This record gives sequence, structure tokens and C-alpha cells, in this order.
Amino acid sequence: MKDERLEKLAKLLVGYSTGVKEGDFVYVRCDEVALPWAKEVVKAAIRAGAHVETVLTSDEIQEIVLKNSSEEQLEKENELQKAMMEKVDVWLTAWGSRNLKYASSVPSEKIKSAARGASSWRKIYTERTGDGTMRWCGTQFPTFADAQEAGMSLEDYEDFVYGAGLLDTDDPVAEWKRISHEQERWVRYLDTKKELHILSEGTDIKVSVSGRKWINCDGRQNFPDGEIFTSPVHEEINGHVSFTFPLIYAGKEIRGIRLEVVNGRVVDALADEGQDLLQNVLDTDAGSRFFGEVAIGTNYGIKDFTKNTLFDEKIGGTFHMAIGDSMPEAGGKNSSSVHWDMIGDLRKGGSISADGEVFYRDGEFLMEVLERFETV
Repeated sequence: MKDERLEKLAKLLVGYSTGVKEGDFVYVRCDEVALPWAKEVVKAAIRAGAHVETVLTSDEIQEIVLKNSSEEQLEKENELQKAMMEKVDVWLTAWGSRNLKYASSVPSEKIKSAARGASSWRKIYTERTGDGTMRWCGTQFPTFADAQEAGMSLEDYEDFVYGAGLLDTDDPVAEWKRISHEQERWVRYLDTKKELHILSEGTDIKVSVSGRKWINCDGRQNFPDGEIFTSPVHEEINGHVSFTFPLIYAGKEIRGIRLEVVNGRVVDALADEGQDLLQNVLDTDAGSRFFGEVAIGTNYGIKDFTKNTLFDEKIGGTFHMAIGDSMPEAGGKNSSSVHWDMIGDLRKGGSISADGEVFYRDGEFLMEVLERFETV
């Protein structure tokens, strides 16, 4: 029996998130396990008048590629993906896997080489989403593997995924427009600030955001959404930062990450588990030891860690910083084939200050600060 929430999701992605219109060239890409999602999205896009082309990927094939290719082969251009990034008006993608550990035995050096092979198409993607010539939105399709990773049954995971996107409400679009309005108030506040100071156990880091634009994430690029972010002045970050949650990269887990940052560059990196992979990712290219994003999670409907960055980085009460590629629409200047979000929990103690004013404490925005700002 078809889940009506999946049809709701497809219509929202096409109509609200990316605004597909007649004549648009729409690219739909997902793993073959997410075929039910692709069918609904293709149907909705065609009904909106778009020309649609699809690519179904496969974890099993990707495992063969990673295990049997040389590093030189992995660094070759992905010509198909590059061509699509150059031509399409809209890219819609869903994450979902049959086996999240398909790359568990692949050497870290090969994973780094594969990331380098994605550098040119990712550069085009960054530029075009930054200047608005391509609209993109990525989402999650619930699978047994993802449910198992989250420690849930498939039915419970489906409820979690669709609930986080407010797809169980009568009018999800209206709900996301309301959230957009609320978050925009904090965006206006932060747009006037020059420096953030994040403090918590194991973290004392200052991040320059001078001249940068904060972005209101309201379901138009990631779905479900719920964050505000900017790209920092990547050479003006100093201090040390610890990330609470385990991180997943190419199906591998890294725990207990601690970074020392001097003039924006990660000069020392330690992990309780996954040290070799952490170092290899940081050494991917010239930009991978600098930060491309700093953000605050605002989706208080997401409370539990599920080992899925799409949801974990949105948890209300958390912050995250991403090494690597930055966002031109926010004023970012760092370029890398890597963009890797690392998440810290502030709900049990911690604060964020902007130009010396604490506006966020123990995982909550301080509304009195915003109200004072808005009355000036």
C-alpha cells in the first residue's frame, strides 16, 4: 500500500522546494532502493511541465568501483555528473541505502581519491546553486538499512522521517513558511554581527562571519530542514572544537573528533576512533583543512541522533561546522571537493555569542536578545 506521505513529499519538493515550472530540465538521482520515491517525484515534475531525466545508482556497483579501481582511475572525471550539473535547471536527489557499510573495507586513500574525482562537478554544483541558476533539494527515503542504523523499525523510521518534514500535517507547505518567518528573524540579527564565539565542554572557538550572509534553511534545499548557516571567513577562525556525535564518512564511523584551528586551518586533529580516515579526509585537497560552514540546528522536532547527517545537523540545540567547500550565496570563499558536517551538542551546557553578546544558551535561542534587537 502506497504511503500518502511519499506523494506529499514529492509534491512539496517539486512545487515548494525547487519551484519546478513548465520547460524546466529536471534531473532526478537516487540509489535504486529509493525507486518508489523517484517514481513519485518524476510524476510530479512531469505534471508541472518539466522535462525529466533520471539516474539510478547502486551501492553494490559503487563498492565494486572503489575496491577494483586504482587511485588514478578514481580521480578521473565523472563526465555524466559533470554534464548534468552544467545543463539542468533542477536537481532532486534522495539518500537511502541497502547497506550503509558497503565501503567499510575500502582503504581510506581510495575514498580520498574518489572525493578528488568529484571535485569538478562539485565546483559547478556549488557555483550554480550559489548564483541561483540551478535549484537543488536532497531528502531521505526510508530504508531498512537506514532504519537499522538509527536503531528503529522501518515503520518507526518512516514516521520519524516524514514527521521531521511535517508531512503528517494537513498543510506542510504552510508549516514550512511559518518556520521560514521565525528563522528569518534570527538571520536578520546575525547578518549584523562580525564574530561568533562558541563555548562548551571541549570547545572554545572564535569564528569570523564579518560581511557574510546568513541563510535561512526552510525546506528549499535540504528536506527536512531546520537550520541557519553561513560560510565563515575561512582564514579567521581560531581555537579548539570538539564534536559530540559520531560522524559517518563513506559508510565509516569516526568518533570523538577534536580539532585545533589556527588562522582557519586545522593544524591538529584527533579522533578516538577512525583517526586514519579523519586525516585522509583533511588531506584531500588545499581547501579541506579549512571550514566552509558554521550553523545552528533549529528543528526541535528532531531530538535523537540517528547517524544520518541530514537529520542530525538539524537537531534543535546543536551547532555544526563543515570542513571544506563553502557556499557562495553566503559569501564563502573556500573551495574543496569535501563538504563534511561535524556536529556538537549544546543542550547540556554551552553558549554562542555574537560580538560579545550571548544569544544562545543550553541549546535555546534567547528571545529577549532578539526582541531587544528588533526594537532598536
